[in-house]
Amino acid sequence: MKKAEVGNVIEFRDGLKGIVEKVNENSVIVDLTLMDNYRDLELDQRTVVNHKNYKIVKESAY
Repeated sequence: MKKAEVGNVIEFRDGLKGIVEKVNENSVIVDLTLMDNYRDLELDQRTVVNHKNYKIVKESAY
């Protein structure tokens, strides 16, 4: 499995999407404000996702 890099868009847990802000050894920190319905879902702005629990939707343009 390929690990996400900073700037990648990932999808996880029932279709949530976010932009990777930091890559750690076992997880990534994701900014969820990318989603149009972010405010409606009443989620925190950032969350931590284990590398096993996401798929890369869009590669970083960097």
